[in-house]
Amino acid sequence: MNFALALVVAAVSGFIALSYEIVWYRVIAFESWGLPGAFGLLLAAYLLGLAIGSRVAAGFCKDDVKSGDRRQLRSLAIFALLANVAAWAVVPFFGWTAKTGLDWPAALGLVVVAAGLLGAILPLVAHFGIAPDGRAGQRLSYVYLANIIGSSAGSLLTGFVFFDIWPLRTTGLAVALVGLALVGALVLLSDLGGARRSQYLVASGVVAVLLVALTPRAYDRIWERLLYKENFRDDTKFAEIIETKSGVITVTQDGTVYGGGAYDGRFNTSIRSDRNGIMRAYGIGAMHAAPKRILMIGLASGSWARVLQHLPGLEHLTIVEINPGYTQLIEAHPEVRGVLHDSKVEVVIDDGRRWLNRHPHERFDVIVMNTTWHWRAHITDLLSTEFMTLARAHMELGGLFYFNSTSSDDVQKTAATVFPFALRVYNFMAVSDSPLAFDKSRWERTLKTFAIDGVPAIDRGSESGQKFFDDLVTYADTINAAPEAEGLESRDSVLTRTRSATVITDDNMAAEWRRVFRLQDPP
Repeated sequence: MNFALALVVAAVSGFIALSYEIVWYRVIAFESWGLPGAFGLLLAAYLLGLAIGSRVAAGFCKDDVKSGDRRQLRSLAIFALLANVAAWAVVPFFGWTAKTGLDWPAALGLVVVAAGLLGAILPLVAHFGIAPDGRAGQRLSYVYLANIIGSSAGSLLTGFVFFDIWPLRTTGLAVALVGLALVGALVLLSDLGGARRSQYLVASGVVAVLLVALTPRAYDRIWERLLYKENFRDDTKFAEIIETKSGVITVTQDGTVYGGGAYDGRFNTSIRSDRNGIMRAYGIGAMHAAPKRILMIGLASGSWARVLQHLPGLEHLTIVEINPGYTQLIEAHPEVRGVLHDSKVEVVIDDGRRWLNRHPHERFDVIVMNTTWHWRAHITDLLSTEFMTLARAHMELGGLFYFNSTSSDDVQKTAATVFPFALRVYNFMAVSDSPLAFDKSRWERTLKTFAIDGVPAIDRGSESGQKFFDDLVTYADTINAAPEAEGLESRDSVLTRTRSATVITDDNMAAEWRRVFRLQDPP
């Protein structure tokens, strides 16, 4: 094996190894609902596999074979073949373990095996491709550099290009075929004679054909398997699946949206048929007299945006969403499609915190976030004291910051600590630098006048409609009762109840790491 070939093999094997790791993490992140510790466990399994593979490879590196000996290409080809088959099988194995109730940690065993086989390649390349002379150290650094370049290319291309143009199964197959192409190249360049070389090439081709043929079945409804787990049935199928480099969006047959495997709302703007807590969006009208400019971070199903779009007096609604797939999703649903076709609504594809930092002079009457679960990876970026201070700098005098605490004591305490005025509305926190109240008369007026596309939110023409209206108006009175999960709660009460909770900062990431490990129940 000559040195030039060693550089190529090191680069391609690095590309394959890191591409697979990116693929595997997408699967684990989805199945675990974005658990912060999931990546660490994957990385631990991956590094353990690399260590084991490197140690096993040492058994093939004790001879005095000289650099340039083509006989060793056969060993490399065999390792590469086994590694690619094992790595390709990891994703279907995740689906199988999910269905059997073992969940994703069990599948990390195959990650160790696949990573071990992949990890054996680089030591073998270094041993077979570098001459034991005075320049061995220099050449070794070049081999590592080639491996790093290939690894970086794998991460970038797979994570930012392949995931944006292909579904998971196509990406997984494409990486496997790159690996099998490497196997074929090693066989062609080996010392095998014509007949044996042809046999090896045919065997590699058969494996490639088998993977192409088996991938549709092996990856069949993989996202359904990962989400529904032991509740997966033969007829289980998502109504919609949108895959982008920013994540995976799935929609169940009943219109429930899952973003990255986690519950992300439902398509519904009706307060009368409230199956997604949309009443909390209408509640803005009870806390702010007339918001003209609203910032909404996070779009999801578009249901909240559709309600905010019709708040009386609204002049401009800015929506910042990190995953462009949600605009594609909303366009396909008439109930919320109008959000994308209103001149006073601006949808920006960006990270919410980054957008605020890049627009220091923007000010809003209301900032809204129907925030995801408080324990998911990276959610500290939207729940820390630092972020709340950043949001405060973008609020007009008397402005309202209103966001989902997902019932976390840490989040609620942080909000009530940062702001002098606070109110819990169901599981949302409403905070401000100005006196804040869930005004009953304003709430009644909001419910009376609110309409979407000219259709009243509550039809009070019937006895049942009037009763629903009267009952909903009394929600404002819950502030005077003992705190309940679905009612209103004052700032003082929140601080008393959460006295043992932790104020979240960018450094402590308390909400994410309060409970390191958790397995999600299937829907």
